[in-house]
Amino acid sequence: MKARTSLLCVLLLGTLAVTGCGASPHAEAPSAPAAINGKSQAWVLENWGKPDAKTKRFFGGETWMYFRLTGAASSPLSGMAPADCQIRLDFDKKGILEDSGYSGC
Repeated sequence: MKARTSLLCVLLLGTLAVTGCGASPHAEAPSAPAAINGKSQAWVLENWGKPDAKTKRFFGGETWMYFRLTGAASSPLSGMAPADCQIRLDFDKKGILEDSGYSGC
């Protein structure tokens, strides 16, 4: 019985180690938002997925926001923690990306 419990613990810890080290779909932010200026909303949807937030722009068009976890930031209190990345994409009236920005990436 004791050997069975030990084996179960080893398997459980091994599973946690493997799944904990796996890549999260939200762990990687798209790189260099400025490099995609001129792309259409359809292209961004196909390659980046649905935005986390959308707002209308004053002179037409939309601003899309993406929030991702990237890399890891070191903190004395929490150790290694994921960094929050906020990506802003500004589309014109025709749905073409004309400006972008990011913070925390």
